[in-house]
Amino acid sequence: MFAGSKFAAFLFDMDGTVLNSIAAAERVWTKWAERHGLDVATFLPTIHGKRAIETIGGLRLPGVDAVAEADALLKAEADDLEGIVPIPGAVPFLKSLPPERWAIVTSAPRELALLRIEAAGIPVPAMMVTAEDVTHGKPAPDCFLLAAKRLGVEARDCLVFEDAPAGIAAGEASGASVMVISATHVHPLQTRHDSIASYDEIGIAVDDTGLISLEQQRDAA
Repeated sequence: MFAGSKFAAFLFDMDGTVLNSIAAAERVWTKWAERHGLDVATFLPTIHGKRAIETIGGLRLPGVDAVAEADALLKAEADDLEGIVPIPGAVPFLKSLPPERWAIVTSAPRELALLRIEAAGIPVPAMMVTAEDVTHGKPAPDCFLLAAKRLGVEARDCLVFEDAPAGIAAGEASGASVMVISATHVHPLQTRHDSIASYDEIGIAVDDTGLISLEQQRDAA
C-alpha cells in the first residue's frame, strides 16, 4: 500500500470519507426528489460527491432555479444532523497528522461542513476547501489543486482520500495519488486504487522533512 511513497500532504473529502452523513443527506434529498417527481431510487446515488448546485443544474428541470434550490437544501441539511458519525478510525488518524499537512476538501458549503464536522466529532482542520471556494466542483480537479496550493505543496505530491466516483475522478485529474475509503459503500466500487474500509487499517510515519508515509497496521494485514 503505497510502499516507499512519501507525501507532502493528505487531502480528505468529507462525506463518506471522514464522516458518514448519508442517512441525513438522503432524508433531505428524498423529500426534494419526491417534490420534483423524480425516481428516488435512481436519483439518490447521483447526489454524492458533487455540489448541490451542479447536481440540480445537471437535471435541467423546467422552471427550477438551481441556486435557490441549493440554498433551500443547505438550510434543510443544516437542520438535520441526526445520525452523523465518524468513519471508523478517522478521529485518531486525523489527530495523528501534522496540522499543517492535511486539509478537508468537500463539495459541501462551509456552513454545512462545519456543522457536520462538529456533529461527528471530527477535528476541525487548519485549512478547508468548500463549495464556495471553486467555480467548478468535482469531478473537476480545482478543489484539490486549490487545497494543495493553500498548503504550499504540489497536488502531485499529495494523497487524496475519497469515496465517490466524482471525487476520485477529481483526485486523479489533479495529479494526486488516491486512496479509496469504502466504509459507506453498499456495493463494491470498481477501482484501480488502494482501498480501505477503516482508518484503523493504516498508520503514518513522518520523516525529518515533514513528508508523510503510510504504514499498514499489523493487525489489519
